[in-house]
Amino acid sequence: MVSFKHFFNPYIKVKNSKIHGRGVYARKDIAKGARIIEYLGIKISKEDSEKIYEKQLELHKKNPGKTGSVYIFDVDEHHDLDGDVWWNRAKLVNHSCSPNCEALTEDDGTIALYSMKDIKKGEELFFNYGYTVETYEDHPCKCGSKNCVGHIVAKDQWSKLKKLLKEKQEEQHKFEKKH
Repeated sequence: MVSFKHFFNPYIKVKNSKIHGRGVYARKDIAKGARIIEYLGIKISKEDSEKIYEKQLELHKKNPGKTGSVYIFDVDEHHDLDGDVWWNRAKLVNHSCSPNCEALTEDDGTIALYSMKDIKKGEELFFNYGYTVETYEDHPCKCGSKNCVGHIVAKDQWSKLKKLLKEKQEEQHKFEKKH
C-alpha cells in the first residue's frame, strides 16, 4: 500500500535535470547520513526481472535516452524489486560516478537512499546505480563528473572496467594497423 508520506517528502523535489530528463533535488539542506527516500516498487522473481531487463534494454537500444530505463534492485537470491511504478519518485534520482547518496538495504528488507555527505539545498541527488562490469557496454555514463569512468558500473568494479577498456582499445589499435 502506498501512503501519502511517499508523495510529500520534506527532503526532495523533482525537476528537470541537465544529466537525464528529470532528477531529484534537495528541497533543503540534508545532513550526512540522513535517510532521504525509500525506493518503492513491486517484488518480482529473478526470472521476471531478467525478462524486464532484456525488454527495457531493447527499448533503450531502439531509442537511446528516451526509453528503456531499468529500475530493478536486487532484494535476495530469489527476488528483485521493480521500481518502474508511478509512485516511486526515488527512481528519478540520477546516476553519478561521484554520488552524494547511496542505496542501502535496511533490516526489514526495504531499500532507501541515504546521504553520503552534507547536501546543500538545490543540489541534485545522485547515487551509483552499481551495474556489473559484465554489462558495461549496455550502460554508457553521461554524468559529467570529474571521476566519470564512461560507463555506469559499481565503483568496486572500476579497475576491472579500466582493464577491459584498455584491452578493447589495444585490440582496436591492432585491427587498425592491419587494415
